[in-house]
Formats: sequence, structure tokens, C-alpha cells
Amino acid sequence: MTKRIRPVAAPERLRALHRGHRAELLCVWHLRLRGYRILARGYRVPSGEIDIIARRFGVVAAIEVKARATLAEAGEALAPRQRRRVARAFEHFLTMHAALAGLVQRFDVMLVTPGRLPRHLSNAWREGD
Repeated sequence: MTKRIRPVAAPERLRALHRGHRAELLCVWHLRLRGYRILARGYRVPSGEIDIIARRFGVVAAIEVKARATLAEAGEALAPRQRRRVARAFEHFLTMHAALAGLVQRFDVMLVTPGRLPRHLSNAWREGD
């Protein structure tokens, strides 16, 4: 029997992965303190991925987390292709959770920079933008 060898990730890639995980965890707690209920984290389907799906009052939001050195870099990090992937994953999530269909749906972004609280941009884009 042969042993499968897993490729080793580059140290920079591992650091980025850990930084992203910490940023998402920080955002989850920030959202909870603001009254959001976290419905899913790291929701993945073949057509896309959403970092956080949260609900507050009559709104369900797909939230993309971007952690960078500056707010400007974080704000520029969400490309149109990635927005489309988030939208497709959100559509899939909503079809699987019919009880959420009557809520207002929106796409948010949370920007994380060192030494600061996350900045939450509500309704950052609309599907089709």
C-alpha cells in the first residue's frame, strides 16, 4: 500500500490562512455583540463560498471578510468574480433554507486591519453589480 503525500503549503500561504481565520472569528464576535445571529461560517458549494451568513431582525446577510494591512487594501480586495461566487453560494444557501426567503437579503463586507475593530459595510453591493 502506498502512502499519499500531501503537498506542504508555503509558509506565506499558511500565515495568510491563519490571519483570515482570526479575522473571521473577530468578525463573528463583533456581529454577535451587535445583535446578529450567525447562521453559517465558511459556507461552501462548488459554485462559491461565503465567509459568514448572519441574520438580524428581518435581514439575512452574506458577509465577506477581508483582512489586509490597510482599509484601502481591504476595500479593494473584493473582485467582481468573487462577488459573483458569493452571490451564487448565497442563492444556494437560501434555496436550502426556505424559511429565510421572506427576509431582506443583502451582501455585506467586513474589513479587518491590525489594531482596529472590524469595519462593517452593510449592503456593500447588489447582485449583478
